Amino acid sequence: SRLLRLLIHRYFFTLQVLCRYQHTWTIDLRLRPAFLAGIMQATGNKPPAMLPKRAEYLLEDVKRMAKYYQVPLRISAESFQNILGKSNLGAMRFLTAVDMTQPQHLEPLSREFWIRFWSQHEDISQPDNMLSVARQAGLSSELAQKTLEMVSSPAVKNRLKETTDEALKYGAFGMPAVVAHFNGEPHLFFGSDRLELLGSVIGE
Repeated sequence: SRLLRLLIHRYFFTLQVLCRYQHTWTIDLRLRPAFLAGIMQATGNKPPAMLPKRAEYLLEDVKRMAKYYQVPLRISAESFQNILGKSNLGAMRFLTAVDMTQPQHLEPLSREFWIRFWSQHEDISQPDNMLSVARQAGLSSELAQKTLEMVSSPAVKNRLKETTDEALKYGAFGMPAVVAHFNGEPHLFFGSDRLELLGSVIGE
């Protein structure tokens, strides 16, 4: 079996590439919304941008990756710091609710959330923005509103926590994280720059 679980947060490059390759590689790609702050806290990890020189590097690196992967991105030093300071918990709960009820919409929703966050610099945890994202991704107004109402429910909160705990069980300490289940064994990959190693492990 070739099951890949991708923990989705704000990191679009890994999502974009795996979505492009899922049919070429013949993999079963499953997107799993998880809460990055919970993973960071549990592992004692800290955001790399807290180190000023690394933040400078990350800004340029993100621009290079956007060009390489041909992904739309508009970002400056100011917007980069502003983006990193925003919470995405509401968006992750929204995606979790969709995963529980209409999982076929998870991929387009994840893409649209990324565009709003990184290219348009919107607060994706605001209800109006979540509804707008949902409509753009193809959800009906009725379904989008119903999903929004689920965001604060115990069922959705518990599901997101369970997924986050599962990520920790596999050894995740940040995102993007991919757990590749291949030949009966799980393999954890961290970062968008490990996609070649992922391909190598699954024989691609």
